[in-house]
Amino acid sequence: MNWNHWIRQSHRWLSLAFTVAVIINMVALARGSTATWVGFLALPPLLVLLFTGLYLFVLPYAARRRRAGGS
Repeated sequence: MNWNHWIRQSHRWLSLAFTVAVIINMVALARGSTATWVGFLALPPLLVLLFTGLYLFVLPYAARRRRAGGS
């Protein structure tokens, strides 16, 4: 499997994990739960999403630069 494909798939699955974590956080807040760890549940997927998203954002520009001759 291609490296870019692996990162894209990871980004997609992590977005699902982040969405589920946010929903869990909203449900906990609606129920009045004050567990601190529930609030931090969405942060690990969010941090990885940040880096994979930045990589995927820069990827077309890097490919265009490579095709243009590297300058």
